[in-house]
Amino acid sequence: MSVPLVAPLRADANSEVAQLATFFNETLGFCPNSVLTMQHRPAIATAFIELNKAVMANHGRVTSALKRLIGYLSSHAAGCQYCQAHTILAAERYGAAQEQLDHIWEFATHPAFSAAERAALAFAVAASAVPNAVNEPISDTLRAHWNEGEIVEILGVVSLFGYLNRWNDSMGTTLESGAVAAGQQHLAGQGWSSGKHA
Repeated sequence: MSVPLVAPLRADANSEVAQLATFFNETLGFCPNSVLTMQHRPAIATAFIELNKAVMANHGRVTSALKRLIGYLSSHAAGCQYCQAHTILAAERYGAAQEQLDHIWEFATHPAFSAAERAALAFAVAASAVPNAVNEPISDTLRAHWNEGEIVEILGVVSLFGYLNRWNDSMGTTLESGAVAAGQQHLAGQGWSSGKHA
């Protein structure tokens, strides 16, 4: 078992963070250890939670399930096992079709994904690459299926997970049991393991 860079604080260590963190009871079923670590500086934790709520809010066609699948692919591209487990768990909780969960890495060709979903997911992978791989054809395809507000939502998810991937991989944040179970159920066949997050 690895030791995180900084130990998470108790969930009730800061009342404002604790109140805002109830948001995660819906999304994940628990408050993530990443937030409990951020609350060593409560302003960072509260700002992060507010950003998370804003990015994940539904404004139309970019569904909660699709946002979590975007987060999964973005986290996979970055190599963050912690966020991969969280996003696949949240995608399931928000009603992603089992066929999509089972075939997420075949999104470009699998019939479980619409053309619009394929465009969003391909963009997420390209936007998460280092160096960035968003090019004109990827942008044109995205604009063919999504309006400007929706594109802002999609890139908001990618950017949110860019922060989280760096935070959790550098911190070595310990995975919660519910996230471990989701990772083992949905991702182990693709080589996922809890690694340094165990």
